[in-house]
Amino acid sequence: MAIQWRPELNALTNPPSYRARVIPKDSFGYKRLAERIVQKNPVCSVEQAEAVLRLRDEEIKEILLEGSQVSLENSFTYHLSITGRMDAPDDPLPPDSTVNVQVYAVRPYVETMRPVVKLERLPPEQKVPFIAGAEDTVLDLKDVLNPAGALRLTGTDMLFDPKTGSGECVIEGTRAGRAVQSRFAMISNSMMLVVPEIPIQPDHWNNEYRVSVSTRYTAHGTLRTGAYQRLLRTPLAVNLIAGSGILSGAETSPLVGVTGGQFKGAATSARVRIQAALNAQDGKLRLSLLDMSEGGAAGDGVQVTENGVYTLLGYADSALASLEVMVENYTALINKVRDEYTSRMVDILDVSSGT
Repeated sequence: MAIQWRPELNALTNPPSYRARVIPKDSFGYKRLAERIVQKNPVCSVEQAEAVLRLRDEEIKEILLEGSQVSLENSFTYHLSITGRMDAPDDPLPPDSTVNVQVYAVRPYVETMRPVVKLERLPPEQKVPFIAGAEDTVLDLKDVLNPAGALRLTGTDMLFDPKTGSGECVIEGTRAGRAVQSRFAMISNSMMLVVPEIPIQPDHWNNEYRVSVSTRYTAHGTLRTGAYQRLLRTPLAVNLIAGSGILSGAETSPLVGVTGGQFKGAATSARVRIQAALNAQDGKLRLSLLDMSEGGAAGDGVQVTENGVYTLLGYADSALASLEVMVENYTALINKVRDEYTSRMVDILDVSSGT
């Protein structure tokens, strides 16, 4: 039988993420567990099996209170732990210290289960439109809002009829602008293809957007809205002479600006991506140039430690030899990458020489 699970919002992360929550089909107590044991091993009565189970747990409690732990071979380990903070090794335990019982399955026990587990995904508990992914179908890149492409949304319970007004799809700028979408190639419960109408925001570096779907599941039902939890970004036109803001959002001043660069040979334009990636282990932020395919060629990463000018080298076969950028607000940039983009923010740049 399959183990059922459903996606559940993890409110502790920013931006919000989802975790897989296992949904138990049933709950077994002492008696029902004893009945299962006797059914498979009819060597005693159900009452005797239940009594042994209860005695087992009482005996484990006594062993823990004696200061020992219980390690059942290839099964479970029981031990005590203490919750409490001390500022020095000779400090007494604080008054709010508590003793806890820890129970966990040992590795061999878990490893025997994993190969045979079958999983079944359940829909979200409350029926609302759920957008699981967004991808531009022309560039084949996730979380890209391409004015020259088509946005593919995947998820569940997204169906509506724009002609009857039973729902809507909205693209909204994080600083300003809201556009109800009207051009669809298809709409179904699990997929939607939108030819995007993108609202204009005040400054060119405001290229950050949210997308949501609203629908009614009955003729007179409540309008229910589901928003995509990740932010979408549009390509940016970058002029090497005039300069351009990049890697920003709703800010009134860009966090990063392009201040110069060099093309290879006779090239005067190039389309590349720039990535700001935060390493979760060492906390270091690095900028690098990428090609237009996920997992493709990349230039060397440059570590960013403060405001200032940094030179990024192009990758192999790129028409762009280098790009010079000015980090205007290092603190805001690193916070944005970590908190709003789960440690990786990418912009598409259409770079021109400006001549």
